[in-house]
Amino acid sequence: MSEVLNVEEIFGSKVFTLGKMKERLPRSVYKEVTKIMEQGGELSLAAADVVAKAMKDWAVENGATHFTHWFQPLTGITAEKHDAFVTHPDEEGRMLMEFSGKELIKGEPDASSFPSGGLRATFEARGYTVWDITSPAFLKEDAVGVILCIPTAFCSYTGEALDKKTPLLRSMEAVSQQALRIVRLFGNHEATRVVASVGPEQEYFLIDREKYLQREDLIFSGRTLFGAPAPKGQELEDHYFGAIRERIGSYMKDLNIELWKLGVTAKTQHNEVAPAQHELAPIYETANIAVDHNQLVMETMKKVAGRHGLTCLLHEKPFAGVNGSGKHNNWSLGTDNGVNLLDPGDTPNENIQFLLVLACIMKAVDTHADLLRQSAADVGNDHRLGANEAPPAIISMFLGEQLEDVVKQLVETGEVAHLLEGGKLETGVSTLTDLEKDATDRNRTSPFAFTGNKFEFRMVGSADSIGSPNTTLNAIVAEAFCEAADILEKADNFDQAVHDLIKEYMTKHQRIIFNGNGYSDEWVAEAERRGLPNIKSMVEAASTLTTDKAVKLFEKFGIFTKVELESREEVTYETYSKTINIEALTMIDMAKKQILPAVIRYTRSLADTVLAVKEAGADATVQSELLGEVSAKLAEAKAALIKLEKVEQEASSIAEPKEQAFFYKDEVFSAMAQLRAPVDALEMLVDKKVWPIPTYGDLIFEV
Repeated sequence: MSEVLNVEEIFGSKVFTLGKMKERLPRSVYKEVTKIMEQGGELSLAAADVVAKAMKDWAVENGATHFTHWFQPLTGITAEKHDAFVTHPDEEGRMLMEFSGKELIKGEPDASSFPSGGLRATFEARGYTVWDITSPAFLKEDAVGVILCIPTAFCSYTGEALDKKTPLLRSMEAVSQQALRIVRLFGNHEATRVVASVGPEQEYFLIDREKYLQREDLIFSGRTLFGAPAPKGQELEDHYFGAIRERIGSYMKDLNIELWKLGVTAKTQHNEVAPAQHELAPIYETANIAVDHNQLVMETMKKVAGRHGLTCLLHEKPFAGVNGSGKHNNWSLGTDNGVNLLDPGDTPNENIQFLLVLACIMKAVDTHADLLRQSAADVGNDHRLGANEAPPAIISMFLGEQLEDVVKQLVETGEVAHLLEGGKLETGVSTLTDLEKDATDRNRTSPFAFTGNKFEFRMVGSADSIGSPNTTLNAIVAEAFCEAADILEKADNFDQAVHDLIKEYMTKHQRIIFNGNGYSDEWVAEAERRGLPNIKSMVEAASTLTTDKAVKLFEKFGIFTKVELESREEVTYETYSKTINIEALTMIDMAKKQILPAVIRYTRSLADTVLAVKEAGADATVQSELLGEVSAKLAEAKAALIKLEKVEQEASSIAEPKEQAFFYKDEVFSAMAQLRAPVDALEMLVDKKVWPIPTYGDLIFEV
């Protein structure tokens, strides 16, 4: 009989929670810490020393020997440098374990070796990590030992943000300040802040590790650069929500335990649409902590997979021909006295505050659709967006039938005369309870869908940090709230002014609403007619960061300076070029050293067979035709390989980042596709025993 797991006991056991702080800190220090968490401010050095000692004592009691400032540079993943708690031995030679408030608050990693988009030159090494008091410290345990991890922001010596966390924290303050102005207008004077909450659903693939290690493309790029479809894919839709296999179930169990210990509220697990694909969803948390936790989720998924002889793939499109993986970013706003600004209530037509918030979000998404698209742009996501599985690259909003009808009535008449009701769902079975239906269906093809009391931003890629999407969401909504508050705070007749403003915003920005099939060609044409942007690639999205509109938005709320935006645009181009360069070189290496040699050996075997059959006096037509077909595809592959080598060398010689990135997109990526086509065709012709790498069937069905 398996041991009973006490989830309540293990949850947060590796986290220096507020509860542990309350137990270990003097009352005055604890109050100072919680006050800063809620209202901002700087912790005194004396208090920081007390917190540091308590944190160190707790960590050491749990086996920690080192601490690290855990931060999120522009690589999109996390970084850490470990320092031991040890100090100089005392006079008697005893080693002392110490940790000061200064060490807690500030660290100094090398800032020149991380992506900076020109903010830091190679010789300008100094950068600072600064303790984020709002995100709890935690313990990581692996082969290195137990490490105390302190979540931090990462800035350059000259003050620019070099990470994902700093802009996010700035955006959270901005949206809180502007949303407070809105709720104050409606009489809520008890709330002191408005919190952006996020629940990111995480999709991922699991494959056998031994097979993974036989695929150079998976090792170096995270996706298969070659691979013919397996005879069966996801056509039968039998994997989705299907029974979880034993090996995968064992993995999920261990993953949950590790995440619960880290305070991650892992709640939902299931098989996703594609074979070997799965999903984990947590409960909502403050955006800042949700971003930190999602990084821990991805890291823990990979670590736990290794223990089970598996590899976790987080690339957005690891296998062609089956669904890729995304990250559904469920975003909402709520006051600290319990009011969800996105809860329409039973009568949304009468909920004026909700209608104003909705109108502002419509305005924000329509005005900054390009920035929202950019926030979900990465190299892997270019394979996924618009591929009949994810939302299209066109930003639109789904409101559902009920709210769409409310908007329509307000736009047309200025009043809402009636409200669509959900009604009852009658099952037709006497023993089953009839259900109260929601007033609207869901739309899985919408990139930004209202789902009852939140918006689900479905474009984010599975490997990407959710820091950027939530920074952008907070920023654009803060701007809309600010502009609305500027008008309404001066109004002589508030009721009339808010009514007129809601109608104005909804009328002007109704083009962003689309409740139909986002995968259809008709929608692409309709979106163009409406004037909605269709930004199809990461490199095309990069320049949206530095438009006058974007600079004005981000500088207004102190989220990014123009220099910081320019640096992120350059990092985007560099990231794209480097990624495609690695993929191209990997394809060249695999084709030269594995695939073409294997096919050549196979053609020799076929040629020998043709000669032997002819010498025996039998008909060798089939063998000869197969030899001719394989040889033709081999020649096609060789020609494509030569072309890829040529354009890859051309790309490497281009110095200007934007020009280079577009060359990789237009020329190198195209040449890669031209090499893949004949190689995948050869896989279908060559004896499986001869083919040098595991096939799709081996990878996604034998887990």
